[in-house]
Amino acid sequence: MSQLQGILTRLKSLQEQAKESESAQRFFEIDGVKKCQVTYFSKTEMFELEVYSDKGKSSKYQFDNIDMITIEIFDLLQT
Repeated sequence: MSQLQGILTRLKSLQEQAKESESAQRFFEIDGVKKCQVTYFSKTEMFELEVYSDKGKSSKYQFDNIDMITIEIFDLLQT
């Protein structure tokens, strides 16, 4: 549960940072390997999750709910 809380705290901090500009971004990594990047757009109040794969390709997903993106990041970091 503490890892979920840590992710949620980082996302809330990202929202605060975005108030000063149009967007803010943050990386999540495991053992120094970037697993994903989250960008928060304050104008639309949307999160964009970019998931990196081992083959160099990435996939992007949109979220309007902080709880849902927190769970997605948590699941991604568990694999």
